[in-house]
Amino acid sequence: MTLTEVRRATAWQVQSLAMGYPDEQLVARLPLLRAATRTLPAPLAVPLDRFLDHVAATPLTVLAADYVATFDHRKRFSPYLTYFAYGDTRKRGMALLRFKHAYRAAGLELDDSELPDHLAVVLEFAATGDPVVGHRLMTEHRAGLELIRLGLRDAGSPWADVLESVSATLPPLGRREHEAVARLAAEGPPEEDVGLAPFAPPEYMPQPRGDRR
Repeated sequence: MTLTEVRRATAWQVQSLAMGYPDEQLVARLPLLRAATRTLPAPLAVPLDRFLDHVAATPLTVLAADYVATFDHRKRFSPYLTYFAYGDTRKRGMALLRFKHAYRAAGLELDDSELPDHLAVVLEFAATGDPVVGHRLMTEHRAGLELIRLGLRDAGSPWADVLESVSATLPPLGRREHEAVARLAAEGPPEEDVGLAPFAPPEYMPQPRGDRR
C-alpha cells in the first residue's frame, strides 16, 4: 500500500480526533470524519469506520467514561508515547522536551494543559505541522504504539481500531521492534533509580490527567 502525503495527513487528522477525549464536538464531526475516511485505502479506513460506528451508537457519557477507564486508569494503555520508553524517569522529562522543541521548530506552541507526547497531539502535529518529524516521532516509539494496540485489542476496546489504523500509516515492525515489544510486555517501562529526582521541570512531567477536552 502506497500512501500519498494527503491521504496520510487525512488519516492522521481523523486518528487524532478519535484519540482525543470524546465530547460533543467529536459527535458533531462524525459526518465530516466519515467523509474523510472514504478517501482512504481500506487498511486505514475500515478500522476507523468501525470506531466511528461505535461512537455513533454509544451514548456520549458512556463513551467518555470508557475513555477515562481505559486511558487514565490503566498504564498499559497510556496514550503518552514516552512512558513506554522511559517510564516516569528523568529521561522521560528530557524526551518530553524534545517533543516540545520539535513542535516549536514547526511554529506550533502547545497549550499548557497538553503533554506533547499524547498520541492525539503527535498525530495532529504530523497531520498539520511537520509530517516528516511527526512520522519519525511515532516510528521512534513504535514499540510502545504496538504494545498499546495489542493491549487494546486483547481487551476488546473500540480504540484498538484507531491504533490499527495508526499502525497502517507506519512501516511494518522489524525484528528489533518485535523484540522491544516483547521486552516491554515482559518487563514494563523503566523505573527511576532510588533517590534521583526528575530532571525536567514539573510542568514537563506526566500528570494524572492529560486528556484533550
